[in-house]
Amino acid sequence: MKRKFAALINVKSIVTIILTLVFSYLAIRNKISAEQFLTVFTSVIAFYFGTQYEKNHK
Repeated sequence: MKRKFAALINVKSIVTIILTLVFSYLAIRNKISAEQFLTVFTSVIAFYFGTQYEKNHK
């Protein structure tokens, strides 16, 4: 359990979580459109899971 939590707290995970929170906040405050949010969020999540997949299948 501790190992999984430690693996979750790495730089990529922290950046992904922070970006998600920031863009969610901006979308809620109507500073960016839903389309812009979706574009950025999809890119960030795709990059994160893509790098995780590569890491696990090497």
